[in-house]
Amino acid sequence: MALQVSLVSATAEVWTGEATLVVAKTVEGEIGIMAGHEPMLAILAEGQVRITQADGTKVLANAQDGFLSSEGNVVTIVAGNAALIA
Repeated sequence: MALQVSLVSATAEVWTGEATLVVAKTVEGEIGIMAGHEPMLAILAEGQVRITQADGTKVLANAQDGFLSSEGNVVTIVAGNAALIA
């Protein structure tokens, strides 16, 4: 079972797709989300978002000033500023 993940900034969609794991830095510490995670809402801290796709490849992005929500198998990360790391 995969997560449906969307990472957006204030101005654009940064990345969207299926993943098995999302790890992000919040104001309360780092959190990892997998399929079946309890619903949650967290405030992002400045830091890296790591997304592991279904095929095992990783997507890395810097994000700050926003929030992360998880409900069902849908994860939405909304950041004031976000950019993929090449």
